[in-house]
Amino acid sequence: MRVVIAGGHGQIALLLEQQLATRGDAATALVRNPDHFGDVQEAGAVPVLCDLESADLDSVAAYLNGADAAVFAAGAGAGSGAARKDTVDYGAAALFASACVEAGVRRFVQVSTVGIESADSPSVDPEFAVYLKAKKLAEDDLKARDLDWTILRPGPLVDDAPTGLVTLAAPRLPRASVTRADVAAVLAELLDAPNTIGKTIELVNGETPVAEAVRAVL
Repeated sequence: MRVVIAGGHGQIALLLEQQLATRGDAATALVRNPDHFGDVQEAGAVPVLCDLESADLDSVAAYLNGADAAVFAAGAGAGSGAARKDTVDYGAAALFASACVEAGVRRFVQVSTVGIESADSPSVDPEFAVYLKAKKLAEDDLKARDLDWTILRPGPLVDDAPTGLVTLAAPRLPRASVTRADVAAVLAELLDAPNTIGKTIELVNGETPVAEAVRAVL
């Protein structure tokens, strides 16, 4: 399987690239900074220079030609400001999905976040609310497309060692954390999980092995 990953130098993306390389799959990582090529190569993926905030549809589609699946794992990040949350968390996601349609890549897994429904709550920090709204726009855009999509909403991310144990549910789970490594493991399993197509799935650490939890999604 050849997988193209948007946001290919992100922490989850690098862990996913390692997982894919270990199981013999090929990953192409879209990155916006050539200084990050070495990290991507060390993870076992092929880096290509592509800034989704400025790229055009045809150039992104060219990187996707011949791929079996795509993963959107990009994000503007904390402290990036409202404008970049719109151009990355929403705009880049929509462009990447459009490029998949153009290139004929049907399998699409998008990393989103829990808590989207609370974006309008007065208790939510205004900048974080902008992030949640951008993620919601990206989800809605993807759901309207003729792609075999799955949306994964991890809980708050931590850098602890992987547990290999998770809980998955469509659509809601009690709020809890999940390791970035376990998110990457779930993403790798989702690529070959047709039972998750058309589903929005929340993810936290739990008590079920990753592969078993993915297979059990109904």
